[in-house]
Amino acid sequence: MKKIGRNDPCWCGSGKKYKVCHEAMDEKILVFKEKGCIVPTHDLIKTPEQIAGIRESGKVNVAVLDAVASEIKAGMSTEDIDRIVARVTKEYGAVAAPLGYEGFPKSVCTSINSQVCHGIPSEEDILEDGDIINVDVSTIYKGYFSDSSRMFCIGNVSEEMRRLVDITKQSIQVGLEQVKPWNFLGDMGEAIHTFIKEHGYSVVRDIGGHGVGLEFHEEPFVSYVSKKGTEMLMVPGMVFTIEPMVNMGTDEIFIDAENDWTVYTDDNMPSAQWEVTVAVTEDGYEILAW
Repeated sequence: MKKIGRNDPCWCGSGKKYKVCHEAMDEKILVFKEKGCIVPTHDLIKTPEQIAGIRESGKVNVAVLDAVASEIKAGMSTEDIDRIVARVTKEYGAVAAPLGYEGFPKSVCTSINSQVCHGIPSEEDILEDGDIINVDVSTIYKGYFSDSSRMFCIGNVSEEMRRLVDITKQSIQVGLEQVKPWNFLGDMGEAIHTFIKEHGYSVVRDIGGHGVGLEFHEEPFVSYVSKKGTEMLMVPGMVFTIEPMVNMGTDEIFIDAENDWTVYTDDNMPSAQWEVTVAVTEDGYEILAW
């Protein structure tokens, strides 16, 4: 790759000279790279304009989840949830990212109780009093992607299951506290994993978060069982999801052999997940969708 001159236009497309735009950050990244650290490539660092686009997509994503929150109840099917997501997404002039993604047949993922993730909406899956459900919404708006999910407690949910939902949500904030420039994704992963284990739960190892913004799933893979000082270096402009999947029992999982999508806990114990899209800023983070 040709070396960028200090007075050349910056690689990010800002129109500014490289020396007043990204040169200092690139030099700092190079120091970490020479130490053997995993560092982001330029294509993983979003420009302010791109982050603004992801932010607007995130607003639609949140509005869709708000619409689900206003209507979700016992007695409705997960197909009803899919219809809400499809309708509201269309009203905003957006596109549901899951629909057709690698063959996924619906506009949203709905995962009930022991379903860890990627539950497929169905007329046959009726929400019952005492259920917990993860609704995972992903939106494309004006070419930009956002991704977030929430847990919903249906009716009289047991104290044990409510605690799982609450601790999982709290783990997001624990992870966010580690999101800042020049920390590592492993700092966040270890903080979340430690917090979850202290409360008697396990974290799914084989599925994690991901970069997002210009595509539905980008690098890096974001683990929540990683170690401090490992994984990719966080730098301003990186955008990714934080979405630990927390199980009441074992961290072992399996995929439904019939639909090849829905992930279940191996011991049939409940699982919970919350997801945010977050951008690394100059001094910390910004939540773009939750």
